Amino acid sequence: MADPIALESIDQLFLSARTHSFWQPKEISDELLLKIYDLTKMGPTSANCSPLRVIFVKSQSAKEKLKSCLPEANFEKTMTAPVTAIFGHDSEFYEKLPQLFPHADAKSWFNTNATLAATTAFRNGTLQAAYFMMAARALGLDCGPMSGFDNQKVDEVFFKGTTIQSNFLCNLGYGVEEKLFPRSPRLDFKEACQIA
Repeated sequence: MADPIALESIDQLFLSARTHSFWQPKEISDELLLKIYDLTKMGPTSANCSPLRVIFVKSQSAKEKLKSCLPEANFEKTMTAPVTAIFGHDSEFYEKLPQLFPHADAKSWFNTNATLAATTAFRNGTLQAAYFMMAARALGLDCGPMSGFDNQKVDEVFFKGTTIQSNFLCNLGYGVEEKLFPRSPRLDFKEACQIA
């Protein structure tokens, strides 16, 4: 069993970490995105199904395409972010299960059950996107996840002709601490949890 991680690491991942909307004009390298993904992919998913698919919007032309999918209220925080990750999930993730889960015929569990496949893709893709945000924080980035966009339009613009559906967006960069809102309250243990 591993020892608990250092308190400063817990602080960086959970306590001091905030959702950012304002960004420093500092670039994110492709190498850093690769490192974040390499951590993300190690998180557990059902039958190692790994349905997450990501498009990193960095170029001005890609940003303009994404802008057409956003409400005006989300223009500035997204256009000024160095990178916006479009988190999607592949509804036919099971096609890769012979590679990812070779010790069983896991593909047959999903390719004849569209409801199970859709639920599994969404659940595990969301889980992997959360891993990604924690990995990004661990490597020094700030995150601004959001669902204020037109999923159907994003799918048309970025995933047309594929089996991938968008889930949510996450702006990535180095946040401007001075422009953070006060932290919103959270539910305490007794409000959210039971021990049965």
